[in-house]
Amino acid sequence: MSSLRFIARPGGKLTGRLRVPGDKSISHRSIMLGALAEGTTEVSGFLEGEDSLATLNAFRAMGVDIEGPVAGRVTIHGAGLHGLQPPAGALDLGNSGTSMRLLAGLLAAQPFDSVLTGDASLSKRPMRRVTQPLSQMGAQLETSEDGTPPIHIHGNARLKGIHYEMPVASAQVKSCLLLAGLYAEGETCVTEKAPTRDHTERMLAGFGYPVTRQGNRVCVKSGGSMHATTIDIPADISSAAFFLVGASIAAGSDLRLEHVGVNPTRIGVINILRAMGAEIELSNERDAGGEPVADIRVKAARLHGITIPEEQVPLAIDEFPALFIAAACAEGKTILTGAGELRVKESDRIQVMADGLQALGIEAQPTEDGMILQGGNLQGGRVHSHGDHRIAMAFAMAALRASGPIEIEDCDNVRTSFPGFLQAATQAGLTISADETG
Repeated sequence: MSSLRFIARPGGKLTGRLRVPGDKSISHRSIMLGALAEGTTEVSGFLEGEDSLATLNAFRAMGVDIEGPVAGRVTIHGAGLHGLQPPAGALDLGNSGTSMRLLAGLLAAQPFDSVLTGDASLSKRPMRRVTQPLSQMGAQLETSEDGTPPIHIHGNARLKGIHYEMPVASAQVKSCLLLAGLYAEGETCVTEKAPTRDHTERMLAGFGYPVTRQGNRVCVKSGGSMHATTIDIPADISSAAFFLVGASIAAGSDLRLEHVGVNPTRIGVINILRAMGAEIELSNERDAGGEPVADIRVKAARLHGITIPEEQVPLAIDEFPALFIAAACAEGKTILTGAGELRVKESDRIQVMADGLQALGIEAQPTEDGMILQGGNLQGGRVHSHGDHRIAMAFAMAALRASGPIEIEDCDNVRTSFPGFLQAATQAGLTISADETG
């Protein structure tokens, strides 16, 4: 079976203007809530990546009339909170953990049975973090013996609201329980130890559904309804992160990233890079459908290693592959702790990044919940992404500072979050190409 390989050549700088694709988290939620709303919801800026399309196709399979996407525009003819139809077969969610965990909550309350499946990578990811609290609410569902997909959900369960204290910081778990709470008797509340992305709460409010937020607790009650709205999805800061790092490490870079979502629960990557000495400015700050957006200008800077504050970790959990590249190019040592969640992403991102950095001549010591990285001189070489889109894009940016070409194996899954990555990276100034291997 053939596989896509990136070859990124050394040198270059990132300049000009760029708009990266729409935010993946918000794209998922726009389909889910639009499908449950009354009326027709118009979405622009939708991410046409495989993960978001998996969510869209799942709702089509449950009888929701969805037009598009065409150039990021989607029209969703809402079925209402009680209008979903039984799917003809299992809902295959590909590589998308967000789709699976959020849909588990939503489908636990439906009057029909359903089965959630995914690809080989998703089939290894932990699902007890959602199935256990859902069971406490009265849901009837099963996973494999080790708590991984597929998830079999039995319909007609009568859910009761719970007050759940989250053991790990996870916006997916929080969102799963809030979606189940739309149907549960009484009030459903989730309390977080640390803030996580709040797109679900913001979007529920945008659709007119009452949400109560107090400190680190968010609550919903059943019995409300949602009304169609218009959603302009900002550019994804997780995709912008690769360019923020690339422009920071490549001498002479001066890049402007346009219309980027700067939700306070997502800007850990900016906070951490600034603490390392990065030159990042936000301008044209505004609101797009309840989400804060801005243009971000980033220039080359001399970075220095830091001990990353643990309170920033949940605000940057998807951006650490890129941040590890910044740390590899920084002067001195960078220490990350409190990021054990990285071991159960699309790959074990701690181990895979450490292996790749070591192959490129960097001292990178993985720990149980993070990494100790000594900045140095990146060499050329071959690394393996293990089918993880963010690993592949991170190592592509490393070539800006490498002494030779970097070959990155198994890059097909870049399509899940950033289908136009090669073109965008080339436009900005990276010398990168792709070929099929196998």
